Amino acid sequence: MYKEAPFAVLDVSGDGSADPKQPLGTAAESRVRISMSDLHESVDDPALTSMTLLNEIAGRFPDAVSFAAGRPYEGFYDLDDLPRYLSAFEKHLAGKRTLTPAQVRRTFFQYGRTKGLIHDLIASHLQLDEGLTVDPESVVVTTGCQEAMVLVLRALHRDTRDVVLAATPSYVGFIGAARVVGMPVRAVNEGASGIDLADLQRQIHAARAEGLRPRACYVVPDFANPSGVSMTVADRAALLELAAREDLLVLEDNPYSLFQLGGTKPPTLKSMDTDSRVIYLGSFAKTVFAGARVGYVIADQLVVDDDRRESLLADQLAKLKSMVTLNTSTVAQAVIGGYLVENQCSLERATVREVDVYRRNLRAVLEGLESRFGSAQPHHGAVSWNAPRGGMFVVLSLPFRADDEVLEYSASKFGVLWTPMHHFYAGSGGLQQIRLSFSVLSPEEISLGLDRLNRLIDDLTLRADPSPGSRSRYLKAITSIT
Repeated sequence: MYKEAPFAVLDVSGDGSADPKQPLGTAAESRVRISMSDLHESVDDPALTSMTLLNEIAGRFPDAVSFAAGRPYEGFYDLDDLPRYLSAFEKHLAGKRTLTPAQVRRTFFQYGRTKGLIHDLIASHLQLDEGLTVDPESVVVTTGCQEAMVLVLRALHRDTRDVVLAATPSYVGFIGAARVVGMPVRAVNEGASGIDLADLQRQIHAARAEGLRPRACYVVPDFANPSGVSMTVADRAALLELAAREDLLVLEDNPYSLFQLGGTKPPTLKSMDTDSRVIYLGSFAKTVFAGARVGYVIADQLVVDDDRRESLLADQLAKLKSMVTLNTSTVAQAVIGGYLVENQCSLERATVREVDVYRRNLRAVLEGLESRFGSAQPHHGAVSWNAPRGGMFVVLSLPFRADDEVLEYSASKFGVLWTPMHHFYAGSGGLQQIRLSFSVLSPEEISLGLDRLNRLIDDLTLRADPSPGSRSRYLKAITSIT
């Protein structure tokens, strides 16, 4: 039976005042106090606080069924695998790269190459799994994909005229990265098949009319976070044509393409790219494990300096990285490198079990929604959802405001967590939508969570519509759930 966890107060006022329930200690009165207005505006930006706020709520209700976290499946993790991966990478260094024992030891324990140690293995993986031919020197291995986003946006943000466009709703991490570097994000509508290309062109022209310089457009073509939508092959080609016509770079983020429900996997934008217009963002967080914090960026664009000397954009990103993280953890890279070596660089082959779990869970969510609410038709007049063909997310539209306050109510009274979609709209929409992530749950947990979500929907719908018919539906729902 669900029991409410102890309640704790989170101070998100931003006014610099101390929370009396969380004393700062005996020396608090003598500490320097800095006004929030004297810090960079990004530290008080809702886009940067949403992840920590959601994690905080989840932490206070550990018994709740959580559809909130977009984490990879944990059921196949084994601590004994880690030394085996390290050993596999050690043998790779000594064998294929012909390093001496001293050089191998230095590779593991010392500072590493700024652009990364496993760039060749990443290139092999992309060739095998994505049909993408990559120059290993165009690869920068980063501390998670989040750092890759920050580096790219920092490089492209020359001055205040520069803006980036993004399909909206957008991954909150990308919105946050743009806020950190001070680069405005111009929202582009997203439809059932991804970014609205007509609206993208309108937004490009509108930005230029305002004296701004659109530098790039961020998209997740396969099972986007948070919406779960995917672009058709025709739309991918049309996006590349539009980008060439408008002289725009495309930032392709691809964490989920291996997690297809079925059918043929469409080509990446980068594999269709004929003039190096796509900057490709990748990560091993979902396909291997998130704790390693290893991502990468493919930046094979040519940069020409005032003396007409050419270099890769990857080399310029490495300069920025050298002043941010210096290099990505060599030990973390070794673990991921060993995983790739052990699986002959094919993540498609390595993730068969995980993909089966995601397929099973996606079916369980879609079938569970249909059994409770009826073929994605409005329930009590207003509940509907999309039906992605893969990935980790499904989006529900609800007949009431679904914000952080309602999430807290959902967790405390009904024992179910989800993500309010307004976090992915940078405050401009999504207030009656929620994201359900199903990646870490069992079918039994999915069923229990959907039962609890059903009760929440009935409860809040009844509050908005207290008619006898609505009350009858509510009573029937709550008496059928144990």
